[in-house]
Amino acid sequence: MSVSWSSVVPVTSEPAPVERDSRGILDPWMLRQRLTLNRYPVPETLAGLVDRFWTVQWDLPAGSVHTQHILTHPGGNLSVSHPDARDASAPVIERSPEAVFNGVATSLMTRHLAGRGWAVAAMTTPGGLGAFICGSVAEFTNKEVPLGQVLAIDETGLVRRLVNAPDDGARVELLAGALEGALVPHRAETARQVAAVARLAETDRSIRRLADLASRAGISSRTLQRLFSQYAGVSPSWMLRRYRLLDVAETVRNGERPSWAQVAADLGYADQAHLVRDFHAATGRTPASYAASLAR
Repeated sequence: MSVSWSSVVPVTSEPAPVERDSRGILDPWMLRQRLTLNRYPVPETLAGLVDRFWTVQWDLPAGSVHTQHILTHPGGNLSVSHPDARDASAPVIERSPEAVFNGVATSLMTRHLAGRGWAVAAMTTPGGLGAFICGSVAEFTNKEVPLGQVLAIDETGLVRRLVNAPDDGARVELLAGALEGALVPHRAETARQVAAVARLAETDRSIRRLADLASRAGISSRTLQRLFSQYAGVSPSWMLRRYRLLDVAETVRNGERPSWAQVAADLGYADQAHLVRDFHAATGRTPASYAASLAR
């Protein structure tokens, strides 16, 4: 391919705090009121494979449940969480620490939290998941499996070390070290190339079709589709649509009231109806109804 990760984004780039980049979190104001979410930069050894590390802590009143809706990015999540529900009636099944591998979620993700607890995770780049497994990442799309079943990692030992770590920063360092050790060396370079192509799709809004993206990558559309199936778990066309929808949701949350017909044209939709249909399929709401929910 004619693009590389280092040519698209500096390896020293840090994730923006959630106050400045809440893409994908459909109700970030509620999250900030009830949870503590932090993002951490990625070490150079994992650049191009992991987009960010993130941590969340919660301590909710007994009987209270926080429901979070997320329009996911086109990457996976490798996480360890330690919930501790104090209210036995709360809808939280897992009470003990767990380590999980989440493939790309193509539909709206909903999480319920109760009691107190913490989680630490690595959100991969689109393509980054392919550096940690030898098979096709598409096999894990919309699936959640124990981390140790997929990665070459001591799941029990990792969970024990994270539970005993003094703070979030230490947990991030431990998770990063475990992921570095779990890399499949001969797949890392191609994974970074796929991630670089995905970053072009995310940042260059002139790229609207599969053929445009393949041309920028310097490969055929068929080859690009095959690589995305193997390393990202979704098609390039789906990824392009998802980035468009993330932009639409962010536009609404920023309080803008644009011409949706113009937004549809700017994002490459055939017309406003196509934009509304895609947004509703992904979130369960139209852009207008989502905007109305924010105004309440």
